[in-house]
Amino acid sequence: MNFTLIVCTYMRPKPLLTLLQSVAKQTLYPNDILIIDGSTNNDTETILKENAFKNLKYFKVDAPHRGLTKQRNFGVKKVSESSEIICFLDDDVILKANYFEALIKTYSEKKDALAVGGYIINEVSWTKSDHKKDPSKFYYDGWMRSEPSRFKMRRKFGLLPDAIPGCMPTFSHGRSISFLPPSGGIYEVEQLMGGVSSYRKDVFNRFNFSSYFEGYGLYEDADFSLRLAKTGKLYVNTNAQLAHYHDGSGRPNKYGYGKMVLRNGWYVWRVKYPNPTFKARLKWHATAILLTKIRLLNVITTSERKEAFTESLGRIVGWFSLIFNAPKVNR
Repeated sequence: MNFTLIVCTYMRPKPLLTLLQSVAKQTLYPNDILIIDGSTNNDTETILKENAFKNLKYFKVDAPHRGLTKQRNFGVKKVSESSEIICFLDDDVILKANYFEALIKTYSEKKDALAVGGYIINEVSWTKSDHKKDPSKFYYDGWMRSEPSRFKMRRKFGLLPDAIPGCMPTFSHGRSISFLPPSGGIYEVEQLMGGVSSYRKDVFNRFNFSSYFEGYGLYEDADFSLRLAKTGKLYVNTNAQLAHYHDGSGRPNKYGYGKMVLRNGWYVWRVKYPNPTFKARLKWHATAILLTKIRLLNVITTSERKEAFTESLGRIVGWFSLIFNAPKVNR
């Protein structure tokens, strides 16, 4: 199957180069690589001129097209007619050599797949276990990982998710793809991580990335995949593996990030559940407040006091803004 890789980047020339070097080692190489650069300097363009990669096309976008969702929509329009699959990668990931081979093969194994996500291997430590006896652990499909402190606290308040990993609970605040184990299996989901995702090209005849998510675009991937999941099947292939090395450059300040967590989180919840029950509404707000309090405690418990405080402040402002100015959801 012909496939195109799109990488949207902003002010990260060195991480991008590292990613492309891992792409060059793939057992299955993209038919096209489109770099959509929103940087305000020429460093990325320069580094790509100094390091040539097969099938690579570079596009520098101006301010009206800058921002993750805008750059992705821009990139989709540049994909060739012959391409059948469009893959997206964040610019700060490194692929295992068979990433694309495993990812693209999924479309042959799952004929109904509209989208397939990859699997990040360097953020969580899993071990095989079926015992399910330790309350400090999370168990799934014969594997075990540590249960994060926020979920331990949520358990005490009866606020654990009522959906499997990769699917949205009735009151949102679910378990991400990182709660699926490295079993080698393919799991059906309804949310993909946008930075390690792929889609059938014809999906974009009906859908595009929402203009609501400007700039950094937190949760834009959840919005897109939730809308898409209403029309067909989405999967994660845990054999399509890569590592994610979170690069701090190009990210919003912590206050802005905290505000996005609440407002954008509320938005994607309403994409899936436009008319939640009173109980679900109550649990959404209770969980949001609890998680904000936990983040605020990090002012005392971590060395990054300023970051914890400013993010908490952003979350608080974001929560209050929902009362007076809730986002208008486009479905």
